[in-house]
Amino acid sequence: MKIFNSPSNSSTFTGFILLGFPCPREGQILLFVLFTVVYLLTLMGNGSIICAVHWDQRLHAPMYILLANFSFLEICYVTSTVPSMLANFLSDTKIISFSGCFLQFYFFFSLGSTECFFLAVMAFDRYLAICRPLRYPTIMTRRLCTNLVVNCWVLGFIWFLIPIVNISQMSFCGSRIIDHFLCDPAPLLTLTCKKGPVIELVFSVLSPLPVFMLFLFIVGSYALVVRAVLRVPSAAGRRKAFSTCGSHLAVVSLFYGSVLVMYGSPPSKNEAGKQKTVTLFYSVVTPLLNPVIYSLRNKDMRKALKKFWGT
Repeated sequence: MKIFNSPSNSSTFTGFILLGFPCPREGQILLFVLFTVVYLLTLMGNGSIICAVHWDQRLHAPMYILLANFSFLEICYVTSTVPSMLANFLSDTKIISFSGCFLQFYFFFSLGSTECFFLAVMAFDRYLAICRPLRYPTIMTRRLCTNLVVNCWVLGFIWFLIPIVNISQMSFCGSRIIDHFLCDPAPLLTLTCKKGPVIELVFSVLSPLPVFMLFLFIVGSYALVVRAVLRVPSAAGRRKAFSTCGSHLAVVSLFYGSVLVMYGSPPSKNEAGKQKTVTLFYSVVTPLLNPVIYSLRNKDMRKALKKFWGT
């Protein structure tokens, strides 16, 4: 591994060094095989949901259209990190270019923000279906569903645009070593030659803002859903109502549980290790589990997937 620490040879260095998961060569190869399998399974699982929704007429409803877009988002999300991680496992230098680093930085955080918006819209859809069942077809029209999908993508990708552009214009000194498997803002800001407190403050505010604001919206939506379900007289009716939002609740719990651990827990001695573990969970493990959760808990989705796979 080539590391440039002195200012004299800093000018010859054209990128950052991503430490990733330091271990012997055999361990790197083992991790490469493991994450390759995880990546392929994630692509296959989420791709199957997209294809099932596209080809099965019964799934041409707002809930499943949102789910198909969410699955496509998960494919993009995991692709923003895993391919570069796999290349890092086989690399001796562990170098990522400046442009590659900031592109990964932008897409990873933009896709994460988009996921927060999609989870909120999916919670709103479940609220309408359970709390306003008679008005649901007239409110959640195809046009509104399309507008919500477009707004999720647009808002997610413009949220971090300005702070990321500002950070990319800053100069970096020293070893330029990032103790992470992706270009994360915290280690990047520590490598700047001149500290920018305003930029750091803007990013520290903007980064968790969509997470917590949309989380409160989701909690509020499901509080109204629970209140409405508890008013259903029959136990069978209550079970059916809860089953329509159980999958989404499980996905929300996985994603926000790990994100809240990242932002809400106090700093620890092994801060870099904790960040890598938590980031790995919500950026790699969660996209792998989401198709399993939705296919296990949704009867229509199970039927569509069986039809798609010819089983």
